[in-house]
Amino acid sequence: MVAIATAMAAGLNVAEYSPKKVKQSITGNGNADKEQVWQMLRHILQYNERPTFLDASDALAVAVCHHFQDSGPAGSTGRAKGWDAFLKQHPERVAR
Repeated sequence: MVAIATAMAAGLNVAEYSPKKVKQSITGNGNADKEQVWQMLRHILQYNERPTFLDASDALAVAVCHHFQDSGPAGSTGRAKGWDAFLKQHPERVAR
């Protein structure tokens, strides 16, 4: 939470995704394991080199998930995109 607040204070855009959302976005299955996520990333990115540790592909999966979320029509779901947009849509949620 401190990292998010610091990034927002610096004027950076912030987005947050649950592990289930990332897996759903990449594989279509929110309960996919790391191997399934990696295999789909290989297919999406046309990349064949396997990382030594599948944990290393987690950040790549989040980046691809963010791309998928960000590339859709703006406001198509009616939901806030990131903390900044959420706070603008819900000013009553800000503690003063």
